[in-house]
Amino acid sequence: MISPIAHLRNADRLDRMFIGGEWTLSEPLARTGVIDPSTEESVAEIVLGSSTDVNTAVAAAKRAFAGWAATSPESRAQFLDRIHALILERTELFAHALSLEMGAPIGYARSTQVKLAAEHICVARDNLATYPFITHRGTTAILREPIGVCGLITPWNWPLYQITAKVGPALAAGCTVVLKPSELSPLSALLFAEVMQDAGIPPGVFNLVNGDGPGVGAALSAHPDVDMISLTGSTRAGVLVSQAAAPTVKRVALELGGKSPNVILPDADLSRAIAPGVAAAFRNLGQSCSAPTRMIVPRQHLQEVERLACAAVSEMVVGDPRSELSTHGPVANRAQFERVQAMIAVGIAEGARLVCGGPDRPEGLYRGFYVRPTVFSDVQSHMRIAQEEIFGPVLCVIPYDSIDEAVAIANDTIYGLGAHVQGGDLEVARSVAAQIRSGQVHINYPAWDPNAPFGGYKRSGNGREYGIEGMEEYLETKSVLGFQ
Repeated sequence: MISPIAHLRNADRLDRMFIGGEWTLSEPLARTGVIDPSTEESVAEIVLGSSTDVNTAVAAAKRAFAGWAATSPESRAQFLDRIHALILERTELFAHALSLEMGAPIGYARSTQVKLAAEHICVARDNLATYPFITHRGTTAILREPIGVCGLITPWNWPLYQITAKVGPALAAGCTVVLKPSELSPLSALLFAEVMQDAGIPPGVFNLVNGDGPGVGAALSAHPDVDMISLTGSTRAGVLVSQAAAPTVKRVALELGGKSPNVILPDADLSRAIAPGVAAAFRNLGQSCSAPTRMIVPRQHLQEVERLACAAVSEMVVGDPRSELSTHGPVANRAQFERVQAMIAVGIAEGARLVCGGPDRPEGLYRGFYVRPTVFSDVQSHMRIAQEEIFGPVLCVIPYDSIDEAVAIANDTIYGLGAHVQGGDLEVARSVAAQIRSGQVHINYPAWDPNAPFGGYKRSGNGREYGIEGMEEYLETKSVLGFQ
């Protein structure tokens, strides 16, 4: 198989944006390197766009909007079906790009990053078959119409997955889009733009502008012809986007940070609760906004939880992301590597008890942004490692003495994105889930549901993605009285 870098270079994509159905050059030609986190070396360069590119892309999206909004749901579903098929057909190319640009182990990139990304397109397609764009309330018709031109800003940790989670429902709703992927993981976005072109999407319906936050994200957020901004990123980025969007009163949907709890109830089977909890916390090497990195456990079971957690960590293979044997690769970039190392040092200084892992790289790895999967115990809820999003493989085990205290600890953060509850008595588990203030709660590690709405309470953001609610974010509501 040709490498994604060679593929994109041969096709002359690295120097270009996808605007109005064409691969266009950007002026001026500012560039940034794409860093392989396993070697810390630059493997390619991409062109960074500017406000000029944003203006061109938004104009193309605006021209295309009326025609795309007027297409039938059946026609839009056919386009989405082609996109879904092309993503799956190009799984290997996408997987190798993800492994190269953000360090995902190739097996994980293939089975999870790409597969679940394709599922978002599938869900958006299927929702079109049954969604009632017109309903009636007496003699009044309630119409759900596309909001318009949407600016989509996606992160580096789930590059393709977050693109499809936004592009799929936006196109299904009848919107046109301008995508700004993270400049740290742009390869999979360029490959996705090729998919859109090859699927025959009409010119201007989908546009891609590579760039950074100050150069492209801010311009997109402030643009008067952009009707909606959807951002997945840090809480800090969400604030900046909201501020830039405020003067034009556009809709802003934000999926931001998290510090998700995993409440282990007293009757939970620890042999079934702990290892999957560690795996969930360290999924994607902890670089997930909903990772359950606070494990809240009965104090009387603390020693057994520590033993089981360390046993689970010992089964992980941190290594070359191109190896089929690696379960975990490096963190995605230098800034994140330094952040994780700094927070492990903070945990030690705060007096949390280090039970496995710790600072520095794993043994035998001397370069690359590799970190040691780390578990702290006897963590107190006020500690920084229990309050701040670390975005790495660092688990905080927090003991409790009563279920009420466990719920209080679970809610004791500024975030409210995801949560987990483990317990034998389903009624009690449901009661605890109901008391946790977060947008999504998992009971006893259920299967992933792409139709379950996802989004946050508190400073984890607003709005919802996935499923029907994800598409409705891109719709306006119009009432037509006397419609009969």
